[in-house]
Amino acid sequence: MAKAIVLTTAYLAPVQYYSKFLKYDKVLIEVHDHFTKQTYRNRCKIYAANGVLQLSVPVKKDQTKTKICDIKIDYDTNWRKVHWKSIESAYKASPFFDYYADDLKLFFNKKYNFLIDFNTELQYQILSFLDLNISIEFTSSYIDKYNKDYEDFREKIHPKKEIEDKDFLKHEYIQVFIDRYGFQPNLSIIDLLFNEGPHTRNILKIS
Repeated sequence: MAKAIVLTTAYLAPVQYYSKFLKYDKVLIEVHDHFTKQTYRNRCKIYAANGVLQLSVPVKKDQTKTKICDIKIDYDTNWRKVHWKSIESAYKASPFFDYYADDLKLFFNKKYNFLIDFNTELQYQILSFLDLNISIEFTSSYIDKYNKDYEDFREKIHPKKEIEDKDFLKHEYIQVFIDRYGFQPNLSIIDLLFNEGPHTRNILKIS
């Protein structure tokens, strides 16, 4: 296995994504790729009362084929309030919601101009929850997909694709609505955090 991995930026990324921070010596976030719709770059999946719910951060419509580092967030709708209310409704009954909620809510009260800044600060908070003292590194230029120095998961970790990762095991844990719809794998890391708390890191190690 390569000692370094390259990932896309991601909004409240899935469990698979965060498991990589424990398995590679170096993690790079690609910031010179073009923004692509319907990816984890600006969306996440949570487990709500009616099943899996996708939350998407709106971005400026005129920025197609724009580098991800230049993508701006669209505030024409009050998506921050909607996202937080959705998260609160989905996880308020989880064992560790109160433990993490105040810190997470701060990100939905602050206005970020660029998506990459919002994702990055939120990611640092998640890493802090996981007690992982990792410095996020950004690519200085676009990394070619044939570059053998890095394991490339930029398009393999994708909400519309089957999991292409022989090293990722979908370890089950108790979820709030598991009695209704069964276990839902590879949701946003907050699903694992709210349900397992300090045990989250141990689950990531075996995932």
